[in-house]
Order: sequence, then C-alpha cells, then structure tokens
Amino acid sequence: MEAGSAAENGGAGKEGSGSRFRRVCVFCGSSSGKRSSYRDAAVELGKELVARKVDLVYGGGSLGLMGEVSEAVHKGGGHVIGVIPTTLMGKEITGETITGETVGEVRAVAGMHQRKAEMARNSDAFIALPGGYGTLDELLEVIAWAQLGIHSKPVGLLNVDGYYDFLLAFIDKAVDDGFIKPSQRHIFVSAPDARELVQKLEEYEAVQDEDPATPKLRWEIEQAGYNASLLAEIAH
Repeated sequence: MEAGSAAENGGAGKEGSGSRFRRVCVFCGSSSGKRSSYRDAAVELGKELVARKVDLVYGGGSLGLMGEVSEAVHKGGGHVIGVIPTTLMGKEITGETITGETVGEVRAVAGMHQRKAEMARNSDAFIALPGGYGTLDELLEVIAWAQLGIHSKPVGLLNVDGYYDFLLAFIDKAVDDGFIKPSQRHIFVSAPDARELVQKLEEYEAVQDEDPATPKLRWEIEQAGYNASLLAEIAH
C-alpha cells in the first residue's frame, strides 16, 4: 500500500493549518482511569489538535477521556464530531449517575458497526488513548483494515505511562511466532506523548504490501455488515 495525499486519505488539511490532516479520530475510554496522567494526556492531545487546526472525530460521550479530549478541542475552537449509537446515548452522554454535557456535533447511528464505519470515513488518521474493551476493539479494527488494504490512513497509539506496553509486547510476540508479518508491525506508530505521536502520524508512510497480488479480502469486512460503497468511503 502506498501512502496517499491528505486529500486521498480523507480530505486535505485545512488551509494554513500546516497539517496533512483535516480530521483525526480519537478512540478512548468513557472512564478517566485511575491516573491523572491519562486525563492530562487527553487534554494535551486535544490542545495539540487545536494547535494544528485539526478537528476531532470521536465516540460521542461526555464522560471520562472522551469528555476531556472533546472539551479541549471544543474550547480551543476546533470542530468536534461525536458518533454514537442511539442505544448508548443515555449511558455515554449523560452517564448513569453523572449528568454530562456533550459538545460539538452529535451524529446518531444504528449500531456499533455503523459507528466505527462513520468515524473512519470522516477521519484522515486514528489515535488511541488509554481505554478498555471498546477502545481496543476500535483500534484493532482500523489496524486490521490497514493490514487488509482497506485504507492507508495513519494509526497511532498514545502510550501514556506505558499503558499499552503489554499490547505492544503481544504484537511483537505475534510477529516472532509468525502470525503477523514483520513489515506489518509498522502499520501503526506509538509514542508516549501527544506532540511526538501526532508528528509521527504526520510523517507516516504506509507500509508496502509484501505481496501486491494478495487479494485485499474485503469480503471479510462486508460479512461484518459493510457494503462496497461504504468501504470506498472508509478508504477515502
């Protein structure tokens, strides 16, 4: 796969922004976690996006790290698009015991598959902050899409205080044991702080496919509920 221009990967960066991206999708927890460093990292990432005049696409919640990053972008004057399934709106936006206030534009979708597809097609790159099962699901799916050649958009892991060290060790183990090709170890980047990570994403060049004749296996994604036109939107 060859890295495309910003326009090819989801839209050119804003005029005068100095960034190749127009919008970045951030995956993160609806909890803040137990360390203040996680909240600090979410705010730092939001400010970094604002400084580069890059808008935010995220999961639409107002609690936890979701709320921290979206509020930081919104307060800084950036545009925020929150994508959330209708069945989760009460839980993720207002919480069960805490009343939250969502910011920016909220787009309701029917379910989780549609949520991930909508976030992907509206974004030029992806970043994962600390989070739980949902964050891992979203992160690994966009990495798998890159592996299958469905998109060539950069993917970044914000490894705050070594939060993702065990995941990175697992991926290295999968490479060593022959389940992931060595070249595909580099279809995403990681860094401990927001500025370094975003800079790596700006400089990212997609991994060349070791076997260009290999089918891209898009049928696997279609079996999960996506159609061909939606795949094209994700890719661009």
